[in-house]
Amino acid sequence: TLKNVQTTESVTIDRDGNKFNVKTIIPDTETSKCRANFVEVEPWNYAYGYHYHEANEEIFYIISGTGVIRTHEGDIQVKAGDAIGFPTGVKGAHVIRNESATEKLVYIDFGTTLLPEVVHLPDFNKIMVISQEVNGIFDKQN
Repeated sequence: TLKNVQTTESVTIDRDGNKFNVKTIIPDTETSKCRANFVEVEPWNYAYGYHYHEANEEIFYIISGTGVIRTHEGDIQVKAGDAIGFPTGVKGAHVIRNESATEKLVYIDFGTTLLPEVVHLPDFNKIMVISQEVNGIFDKQN
């Protein structure tokens, strides 16, 4: 199905005052192994939170604005035209934040959609499980 980012409605995600918008362009219901979202991050906000995946990989392509990606190896500055990939596992841990005071950070988030998936949330010592039968966030057992 052909989609246009200009006419696709966005969903605002607000996590304790941290806001970002997601436009699902290619949902995983239309493809069997991948998806694509346009993400707009408001000034001084971040998208999704620091995490890494066990099953799925992601690639970000920065359309406009500037940002900082926190990774397992440290912070990386990004700007329009940059692309960065995140493999599975701890080495692929990431969160992107907009440190501009005035402009939105806009990027495309391409990712695979393999199930089951376990997403680790190290800052909270939790995991998110996504499968055909179970979806939820749980305390991580050490």
